[in-house]
Parts: sequence; structure tokens; C-alpha cells
Amino acid sequence: MNIAYTIIQNDREDTPPFSRDQIADFLFNQLDQYGDERSAILKCIAYAYGDAPGQGGVVLIAHEKDEILGVVIINNTNMEGYIPEHILVYIAVHEKTRGKGVGKQLMKTVIKETKGDIALHVEPDNPAKFLYEKFGFTNKYLEMRLKK
Repeated sequence: MNIAYTIIQNDREDTPPFSRDQIADFLFNQLDQYGDERSAILKCIAYAYGDAPGQGGVVLIAHEKDEILGVVIINNTNMEGYIPEHILVYIAVHEKTRGKGVGKQLMKTVIKETKGDIALHVEPDNPAKFLYEKFGFTNKYLEMRLKK
């Protein structure tokens, strides 16, 4: 496999080699039960691309030619000092490349490319939890939500 890694930061346009729709479709299909609706994924991509003032982040794509093999999206929180500066919103690896180091390389690259702390949410039964722990992520808080 000859995997390339493309980083997209604060880009309001579709950036070759992949469009926002292609990235959203990949995440929607590969996240399975841990994913969100396609419309929510597109909102996350728009935030990472910096579509509105104060927004921004990183989209990192692992690919072989024109096939996406993995994606990670980090959004900036703009809350440095009391909340981590970034939140890892989505990470997914194509089912055919799982267990081959693509997710590990995505994590290494995105950690290197971001300055400041990174938070993420993970379901307790998500197998990716072990990858996050290997990179030093810890469970400092119990998240609670009020749905209205």
C-alpha cells in the first residue's frame, strides 16, 4: 500500500483530492453505530474549514490515489486555558485497512499538526478507545448532557 496523508486547514473550498461530500460519505459509511447523520458530519467539516469567523480546525485524509482510507477531523474550541484547544470529532478508517496502522498514523500526524490539548468523546464499548489510550488520552471527566 502506498498511502498518502493530506492535511486540510481553514480551507473554505473543496480541496483536491477530495470534496466535502466525499469526506462526509466516507465518515458516514465507516463510522457505523458510532457515527452521526451526514448533515452533522458536513457541519463539522464546514467548521473545520473555517466557514464562519472564529471557526477552524484540521481535516486529515489518508488515501491511496483516489480512494479514502481514513479521515480524522479536529475542530478548534477557541477556549484555551480552561477547555482543551481542540476536539477530535471524527476518526474513521476504511474497514479493509483496519488493523494495518492507518488509524495509528492518522493519530500521530494529527497530534503533531495541532498545537495545544485535544479532547475527544468515545463510547465505552468503542474498540478505538484502546488506540486513544495508547496515545495518552485519559478519562478525566464523566460527561453528562441535558437534552432539550
